[in-house]
Amino acid sequence: MMFNARMHDRTDASALPWLGPEDPFPSPAQAWGRASQAPGLLAISSTVEAAQIEQAYRHGIFPWYSAGQPVLWWSPDPRMTLIPSDFRLHRSLRQSLRRWLAQDGVTLAFDRDFRQVMQRCAAQPREGQSGTWIVPEMVEAYCLLHRRGLAHSAELWRGNELLAGLYFVAIGQAVFGESMFTTVRDGSKMALCLLVSVARKHGVPFIDCQQNTRHLASLGATEKPRAHFLEQVHGAIHEPPIDWAHETLYWQALKTSTP
Repeated sequence: MMFNARMHDRTDASALPWLGPEDPFPSPAQAWGRASQAPGLLAISSTVEAAQIEQAYRHGIFPWYSAGQPVLWWSPDPRMTLIPSDFRLHRSLRQSLRRWLAQDGVTLAFDRDFRQVMQRCAAQPREGQSGTWIVPEMVEAYCLLHRRGLAHSAELWRGNELLAGLYFVAIGQAVFGESMFTTVRDGSKMALCLLVSVARKHGVPFIDCQQNTRHLASLGATEKPRAHFLEQVHGAIHEPPIDWAHETLYWQALKTSTP
């Protein structure tokens, strides 16, 4: 999940392959290494299309760039992932869940307003970041993936007010987290609880978090070698997909989470 705000405002991309809309991605093993100015950077393109994004995720690659840059494609090593069974449901978060869900009109749900979740994620202030990687063409591409059943949002609502949410890509049972926002304390974490509970119920092997942050580590995410991550992706994308829009919060699945 790209919850961190680190961006590369200036990148020397002269040595990178330039991709057309239908060109295959290079092997993730060709991505720039840790000693480079942009570890994990793999390729560039002038456009970002829904079909191209889908193919990228199928190969453990994702787009991440800011306005004014070409489209930058990444596959970092190591890769930050959250194994659903390792999720840490801290006591304070458990209390927030119970308190909020006890209120009239408050609910956790999937896919009620995917576009709004993306737009709110784009507008969420983030420390050390003056702009956003969720530029308009990204919003349109992911909304098309949503209409195709490949991108989803986990949301916290109070009546008709969207309080918090996150969006993710799901291909088979490979789940790739992207970004989150909140207007209330623990709101985005509660949306994550919804996602984790469904992932645990269905045996989803991982939730991709892309890059390491202290926040993700506090919730149980850890780094793994890219080669191991890619093996998991290649297996999970062939599993039967989850009908996310009709899923709900599974308390029983969360009860076994680490306090």
